[in-house]
Amino acid sequence: MSAAPDIICIGSVLWDVIGRTASHMRAGADVPGRITRLPGGVAMNIAMTLKRFGLTPALLTVIGRDTDGEALVAEAQAMGLICDHIYRSDDLPTDVYMAIEAANGLIAAIADAHSLEAAGDKILRPLSDGRLGSTDAPYDGCVALDGNLTEDLLRSIATSPLFARADLRVAPASPGKAERLLALQGHPSATLYVNLEEAGLLCQSHFADSATACAALLKRGAHRVLVTDGGRAASEGTAGDVITAQPPQVLVTRVTGAGDTFMAAHIASERQGFDRPAALARALDAAATYVSGETPL
Repeated sequence: MSAAPDIICIGSVLWDVIGRTASHMRAGADVPGRITRLPGGVAMNIAMTLKRFGLTPALLTVIGRDTDGEALVAEAQAMGLICDHIYRSDDLPTDVYMAIEAANGLIAAIADAHSLEAAGDKILRPLSDGRLGSTDAPYDGCVALDGNLTEDLLRSIATSPLFARADLRVAPASPGKAERLLALQGHPSATLYVNLEEAGLLCQSHFADSATACAALLKRGAHRVLVTDGGRAASEGTAGDVITAQPPQVLVTRVTGAGDTFMAAHIASERQGFDRPAALARALDAAATYVSGETPL
């Protein structure tokens, strides 16, 4: 029997294949750099950071029974993540994300998360079959939810009794998938973690700063929102009350996973008793340390 999780992370767990260069790049550029393969995906990135902050996360996702999948599960288990409830598929390959990062930021990325989408609600079975919860006794802890899930599944989660008592923490996988979160925008216990661009997409507008975006999302019915804006001020708002904080200024050496690190650090800080301003500041510190290339602890 595995340990009881402190938090459940639902969504993409895959291999990140990241090419990084210190050069500036434009379309068609061919430059020297380094290519790495690491465990990644929104749910995985959040879980790994939560573990570093002393929590015990469980993963709900799909991973294939291929060679890549076996290696990925072994990596997750070695980190101390609970993998007992992962849906293992004989037919679906393990998902992968590929990105190119340069001195001028993220150049391009492709997320091949088709297996997660194809698995659908199969990944949620432990929340209904008694292993982690059931309709009569729904899971009442914290859930980190990844916008890589299909829009239909997110709509189902928004009204499902299995999530009626959960503290939902929700992040889009990318600006291209931000509008999927509209299904959860009015959920009474959902906290949305978005960047300025994603906030604009959810509101069908453009915002000059995170505080304005945060207030607009609250006005549109969001229960609670955190909006980041790269190296500029981030904001957190609930019940019409918006607070802001400035992230530390650092040299950016990587960007993939920064938002997930911010979200996980914020969740961990609140679970450890930090008040709103302190939790926001600690999350910004962790994200800044991460993008600078250091371990965020």
